[in-house]
Amino acid sequence: EVQLQASGGGLVQAGGSLRLSCSASGFTIGDYVIGWFRQAPGKEREGVSCIRSRDASTYYADSVKGRFAISSDSAKNTVYLQMSSLKPEDTAVYYCAAQGGRLLDLWDRLYDNWGQGTQVTVSS
Repeated sequence: EVQLQASGGGLVQAGGSLRLSCSASGFTIGDYVIGWFRQAPGKEREGVSCIRSRDASTYYADSVKGRFAISSDSAKNTVYLQMSSLKPEDTAVYYCAAQGGRLLDLWDRLYDNWGQGTQVTVSS
């Protein structure tokens, strides 16, 4: 059974950093594209970043480019999202998801399996 477990959220001041983890089980992350998405209250879900571990290709939404970094650890079967220079507008529930199609794309309908979210709150 494919499962994803997101963790690492919390409360941080603007300008601070957090690292989110997405632990995968039931499949090997190298065979999938793993994406991070977020949803703020009253807003649509937004793609943040994705990674294709097989060739280490990454993609970022413009809103986080230069501030967030996605990476993977195949030995731990885990994908990370290092978030720096956080802004209040980064406040959201963050989700990780797996896509078997291997497209480096943040269209959420490409993603088949979703983990539960982790709350990130950035105070001003």
